[in-house]
Amino acid sequence: MSDLIVKNLNFGQEAQDQVFKGIDKLTQAVSSTLGASGKCVLLEDDNGRPLITKDGVTVANSIVLLDPVENMGATLLKEAARKTVNEAGDGTTTATVLAHAILKEASETGVKISSRELKDGIKSATNKVIKYLEKNSLPVKGEMIDQIATISTNNDPKLGKLIGDAFRSVGQTGIVMMDYSPQSETEVELVDGVQYDKGMSNSHFINNHEKKSCELENPQVLLIESPVENIRQIQSVLEYVIKNKKSLLIIADIEPPVLATLAMNKSKGNIKVNVINAPTFGVNKRETLDDLAMLTGATVINEDLGDDMDLIQPEMLGTCLRSTTTEKDTVIQVGEPSEEILSIITQIKKELSDGPIASKIIMLEKRLARLSAKIAIVKVGANSDIELKEKADRVEDAICATKAAIKEGIVPGGGIALLNAYQNIKSKTIGEQVLLNAIKSPFKVILDNAGIVSTPVFLVKGFGLNVVTGKSVDMIKNGIIDPLLVTKSALVNAVSVATTILSTDCVINNLRQ
Repeated sequence: MSDLIVKNLNFGQEAQDQVFKGIDKLTQAVSSTLGASGKCVLLEDDNGRPLITKDGVTVANSIVLLDPVENMGATLLKEAARKTVNEAGDGTTTATVLAHAILKEASETGVKISSRELKDGIKSATNKVIKYLEKNSLPVKGEMIDQIATISTNNDPKLGKLIGDAFRSVGQTGIVMMDYSPQSETEVELVDGVQYDKGMSNSHFINNHEKKSCELENPQVLLIESPVENIRQIQSVLEYVIKNKKSLLIIADIEPPVLATLAMNKSKGNIKVNVINAPTFGVNKRETLDDLAMLTGATVINEDLGDDMDLIQPEMLGTCLRSTTTEKDTVIQVGEPSEEILSIITQIKKELSDGPIASKIIMLEKRLARLSAKIAIVKVGANSDIELKEKADRVEDAICATKAAIKEGIVPGGGIALLNAYQNIKSKTIGEQVLLNAIKSPFKVILDNAGIVSTPVFLVKGFGLNVVTGKSVDMIKNGIIDPLLVTKSALVNAVSVATTILSTDCVINNLRQ
């Protein structure tokens, strides 16, 4: 009996209230960062060092509450923030504010309806809001890129312009990334490279735990089209990279026992290695691997074409300048394109100009992007480690927000897009009204953070308050904009967490001594 963990139980409204207390505390800390007049948060890291940040997810992740039930509420809210940043790269603070507002509105309705009715109404209104936002979104044009980036860098026009320049320099097929600079100045470095749509195959290969990524400098590259079923098949290559103190990027389908062996040796520090799955489909698989081979100088090994899997040698390896693998994809930085690659690019462009069938156009465009892509690296510099971390957070948010905007378009910023949705959508149920009332909250928080007491009324769609100047303006024309994807993702994830809590009737936690 001594090994059993005693549990504490809370039921009904008491349970929900305790969970909400944790949500309320976390929201207070995070919401202060929202908007152009949002404040920074000074927090202590795990080593006792001070850190200044305006990044909502950084603030949220630093919070662990003493009360276990309150902490569960805070943890659920952090999940909404995490999912939002994973999907859209930004919007963590908005998601937090919205989830808190939904729960608050639900508790203040004073009308007795079932949790199912309430949940269905909230989800119904969410769908209406998303349709409204999509209908009223605009594509990104011209200097909008700079404006989006500027907003996400906490209204730093210099940084915003730099990030905008980075996106323009790589074009539609390029990639923009963030890295640290040993210098105090922030600059953009342009290199050749490719974004490969396969991410982390095993979390044990992560070597940058802050970004949850695997980053290899000047790795050797091994490309195998056939499955690797035995560690013996790549033994010579492993011995070579260990002996020469090199890192190794493997793109191949590797059987679980072999993958486990590699992960174990990486964890023990015996080898710097990362494994990414090979492309999935037949012809495209071969073509993708051939392109990667041209970019890296590697030899594609295929048992079906006569290659002996037991005779894989170091001579078959290629190389690249750097590889960065996240949960979603892998970016491979390479040197200047060879004459062969330039010739293929020219050929692909000619095929596209000849007007091929629709299905082939997509394939050709993907290949063109793969072979000709540029990578712009925003190298963040600062005068201190504290400044560097805070600045890097802003730059990373801005890059992600700009990507999201280019992908799906933009809506008026400053909470106005959601405020307009509230003004133009009619509720049919109590649940729908709860959601519509809640979506006003980002606008109200932005005003609060700017010290504006009286709430202005905006009757013209798209018009709102520039909290810096105090004037009523056309938000989009004045560069106060949000990516549609960020706003949608924040709303959906906030609703998911809030409705889960509203349908909870019992909270069980471990009893602390």
